Amino acid sequence: MSTVSPRQLPPPAVSAVDGERLTAPPESGRPGRRRTRRPGGFTPYALLTPALIVLALITGWPLLQLFIMSFQKFGRAQVFGAPPEFVGLGNYADVLTDPDFWQVLWRSLAFAGVCVVTTMVLGVLVALLMKRLGGVLRTLVSVGLLLAWAMPPLSATIVWGWIFDTQYGVLNNVLTNWFGLDFAGHPWLIDPFSFFAVATIIIVWGAVPFVAFTVYAGLTQVPDDVLEAAQLDGAGAFQRFRLVIVPYIRSILIIVTILQVIWDLRVFTQIYALQSIGGLAEQTNTLGVYIYRVSLGSGDFGTGGAISVIVVLLLVALSIFYVRRSVKEETL
Repeated sequence: MSTVSPRQLPPPAVSAVDGERLTAPPESGRPGRRRTRRPGGFTPYALLTPALIVLALITGWPLLQLFIMSFQKFGRAQVFGAPPEFVGLGNYADVLTDPDFWQVLWRSLAFAGVCVVTTMVLGVLVALLMKRLGGVLRTLVSVGLLLAWAMPPLSATIVWGWIFDTQYGVLNNVLTNWFGLDFAGHPWLIDPFSFFAVATIIIVWGAVPFVAFTVYAGLTQVPDDVLEAAQLDGAGAFQRFRLVIVPYIRSILIIVTILQVIWDLRVFTQIYALQSIGGLAEQTNTLGVYIYRVSLGSGDFGTGGAISVIVVLLLVALSIFYVRRSVKEETL
């Protein structure tokens, strides 16, 4: 039986912290890569399974039906039982070669861009204001924001429609009788520019509370000593916001901006309600309303499904960036 000399053994490891000798862990009998087991095993997957099944039934199945319908000639006859006709990419070719679709798409993108920029600027300003207010005033501002946020979009649109009404609107009365301007009977919803100005006011009014509350929650995590140090170094208010506050809440601003883009691209209620009050549908359609009018107005559900799939792909492209950003923030 052979013995191993102590000189042949490797020296024990030395800790770099306190210089103590550390004993090397026993080597596994099987060479190779050591397996790492996730904490909890399959328990998280088992807990998520019911929610995933419900989500697949509620969202996945209608989305699959929509995708199949986009490749079919599906009209009112198919609604009452007639078999649909498979047309392949015909619906997509009709949509992508239709100048009305591209006009609505660019109009929707421009409208969403204006709404997102306005909402983010006002929301951040309100959040900064709430950070500097006292407890009582902050509570009053929060209650006002919650009331605006809690109002249903259709009810808010009807109220704003009364304000901008041509004959009995409050705005025309104030501009005419109080300021002496010639706005008696002015049609705010007939002109496309003023129509979208009114729609922007309604959408921004309902979206600012979410941005303000979210950004305010992020502002509470900015250390006060860092802001005080920047102020002592001579940084102004704008410099402190750009160089100190923005880096702390950058992830929040990115996520909120992406959510606003997604929500404003698929807006439907406010535009459709304003069109019902007095707007011209042909000149003020956005993607959500355009899909509704193509599908239910003309009864061409196949073409409407193709437009919906294109919009879904556009929103998925934006959502991928949002999901990747969220996962990256969680892993840091």
